[in-house]
Amino acid sequence: MSKSSTPVDEALFGFVAAQTIPEDDFLRDLRVASLAAGLPEIHIAPEQAAFLRIALQAAGAKRVVEVGTLGGYSAIAMARALPDDGRIVTLEVEPQHAAFAREWIAKSDQRGKIEVRLGNAMDTLPALAAGAADAVFLDADKERYVDYLRQSMRLLRRGGILFADNVLADGEIATGTSAKVQALRAFLAAAKALPNLRSVIVPLGDGCLFGVKQ
Repeated sequence: MSKSSTPVDEALFGFVAAQTIPEDDFLRDLRVASLAAGLPEIHIAPEQAAFLRIALQAAGAKRVVEVGTLGGYSAIAMARALPDDGRIVTLEVEPQHAAFAREWIAKSDQRGKIEVRLGNAMDTLPALAAGAADAVFLDADKERYVDYLRQSMRLLRRGGILFADNVLADGEIATGTSAKVQALRAFLAAAKALPNLRSVIVPLGDGCLFGVKQ
């Protein structure tokens, strides 16, 4: 029995990441192409993609909402966990990002499962049906995470999963003072205070909150 948590340094984390499902050629090519197209280098890490995929598959998820499409990397990775009739609705505010994602989704083996909706998420989220999502993945502007949390809890069915990326804030979540850090702390506090959400932080990539609606 372990009496305390094992500190995870760079070498140990590298070992842990190497034990997960490896990044496939298509997602690697997408990542390279997104950089060449001028998209920000802020996609989820391959080990996070593996975690999302395994968690969704274990939960038997069929309907997923993603806030923040970027180049479509995470949407394609998650879609691979869904059955043939599964569906991901992914929301993106930047037209360039949405166009790039649609192009690569159309070339992927998951093109029939993913719909990219363009617009501000606070305008597009309310149009989605309450209680119909098996999972929600937040990976957009951190300053709106508390607002996205409220919408996520509305969308999720009981037993549904909430994922939220970047909750370690590049390692600054405990001691940083930036607006981003403060927004993420507010989000984590709001999530912890919800009586119908049980959550933990999974320290993969830049940290992913993993919660289940009760």
